[in-house]
Formats: sequence, C-alpha cells, structure tokens
Amino acid sequence: MKIQKRYFPFVVFSLLALLAAMWAGLLRMGWSLPPYPNLANAHGPLMVCGFLGTLIPLERAVAIRKKWMFTAPALTATGWVFLLARPGFLGAILFTLGSLVTFAILLFMIIREPKTHTLVMAAGGFSWIVGNILWMMGMPIFQMVFFWMGFLVLTIAGERLELSRVLRPSTMQVGIFGLFVALILIGESAAILNLDIGTRLSGAGLLGLGSWFLANDIARRNLRHPAPLTRYIAHSLFAGFLWLIVGGGLMLAIGAQYAGPFYDAVLHIIFVGFVMSMIFGHAPIIFPAIFQVQINFQPAFYIHLILLHVSLLVRIIGDLASLQSVRQWGGLFNEVAILLFLGMTGYSIWKGLKR
Repeated sequence: MKIQKRYFPFVVFSLLALLAAMWAGLLRMGWSLPPYPNLANAHGPLMVCGFLGTLIPLERAVAIRKKWMFTAPALTATGWVFLLARPGFLGAILFTLGSLVTFAILLFMIIREPKTHTLVMAAGGFSWIVGNILWMMGMPIFQMVFFWMGFLVLTIAGERLELSRVLRPSTMQVGIFGLFVALILIGESAAILNLDIGTRLSGAGLLGLGSWFLANDIARRNLRHPAPLTRYIAHSLFAGFLWLIVGGGLMLAIGAQYAGPFYDAVLHIIFVGFVMSMIFGHAPIIFPAIFQVQINFQPAFYIHLILLHVSLLVRIIGDLASLQSVRQWGGLFNEVAILLFLGMTGYSIWKGLKR
C-alpha cells in the first residue's frame, strides 16, 4: 500500500503546533524548561488555532477535494509560525483568515447537504471566527475562550450527530440536541457582557450535550463491538462524553473564573478530557482518510488512552485541592500520553503500510 504524501506538510505543521503548545503548557505549569519569547502566553492559540485549526479544515478539504479549501490549513499553519516568530497581529490575522475559509467550507457543505449536523458544524466554525476577532481586539482569553470551546465542541458534536444517523434519532431527540447547542451558543455570546451568566449557560449546554451523547451516540452500542479498533474508538469517545458532563457541570455550578485552579481544571477537562479523547478516538478515521492508508490496531493504544484520563484526574485533583506538585505531575503525564498517542499512531500507520 502506498501512502499519500502530498498532505504531509499540513500534518507536520499541525503536529509542530501541538508540540509547541505542549512545551508552552509545561512552562505555564512551572516546569523548568528552556524559555522562548511569547511561548507560554501562546499555549491556547497554538492548541486551538495552530494544531486543531489546521487539522480540522484539512480533513474537510481532503474529503471534498476542492483546491481553494486547502487555503484554510495553509493560513493557520502559517499563522502559528508568525505568532511565535513575530509576536503581534499577523499571526492572529492569519488565524482569522483561516477560520473564515473554514467557515466557507462549512457553508459549501450546507449547500450540498442542508442537515442539522452540517448546521451545527457551521455554528462551530462561526464561533471560531468570532473568538479570533475578539482575541485580535484584545479581549482576554478567559472571556473569549468560550467561542474557541464552542468551535471544537460543536464541530465534534456535528460529526457525532452525522455518524449517529444510523440509529435514526427521533425528531424529539434531535430537537433536544439542538436545544443544548443553542445553550452553548447563547452562553458564549452572553459571556461578552456577563461572564458568570455566560459560563453557567455554556456549562448547562455542555452538560446536556454530554448526557445526550451518552444516551444516543453510536459509541454506546460499540462498547462491546467484536472489532477491537471499533471497540477502542467507542471507549475513547465514551470517556470524552463523561468528561464533557463533568466540565459542563463544574461550569454550571461555579460560574465565572478568571484564573487559578478552578479555571485550569474546567478548561482542561473540556480541552483535554473531551477534545483530546475525541482526537484519540477519531485518529483511526482521520489519518487513513488523509494518507489513504489503514490504521493497524494495536492493543497498546489503550496505554495512552488510560494514561490520558488517569493523569487528567490527577491534575484535576491537584487543581481542586490546591496541590501544585500534583497538578504539575498530572499535566506532565497528560503530555506523555499525547506523545505516546502520536508515536503509536505513526507506528500503526507504518505497520499498515508493511501489510
């Protein structure tokens, strides 16, 4: 089997952004590492816009195969480089342009298939645009991060709704799903005027959406699937849904947070517990689509999956108990889990090629 190499540069730049974001994360946690100007402050933008903001539109562009669509990952991949090399507006401008092209891709999808799942993904793309613009205007990340959160959560939500169509959810079930999506959108908008109300509304939407997934997503049916790869994907997704419920519940209960341990806990429950678990689960689908090669399942996949969730639990305990060293070690092993995931994914692709 021959691997498709022409998309390598996009994936490489996406993964380099992830590595830079991880380095920044360790610096922010207090680990002694070689510093780089502006790196620690760029942790969130690198992860959301540099890493995922390159990978998500790349996946869409590869699937649809329209040349103009590759402008989106090209802009965001360039954006994070300028963000670090020349701190200022240029990186943010490139991210914003990339999000605009991504939204155009999503509108193209709506025209081709005007369904609930494409509308939800487009709402996520629009959230990314608004978040990037607010960031450029100087709004603090603790206030506009709900738009970045909405981008990722709604993108994933739309994808999961699409894949769950085989279960034929009822009109009422889809309506309830739409209600939770609306709460997330209203919450991120309300946070501009009142952070506490916006946080609680967003939290209610995330809590509801996670509960909806537990009850209705096809992952629940696949937890005991005979195929080991399908079963692994289902376990990854199911764990992510649980974290989404926990994160949404905390946001609903505690309201506005500007910094500190609760702020750290909530953000990483969503961005690591939910989003990264979704990435672990979707990687065996995404990378074969991009590289035109099958993933060779390895039982060792469960090592990085379990380590991610156990280390996140340790990190959250450290946050909530104000134990800095516990938080640091939990965060460090979060990143070890991600590195193991990258290594195992690369190895499984290589094994697939050998077959």
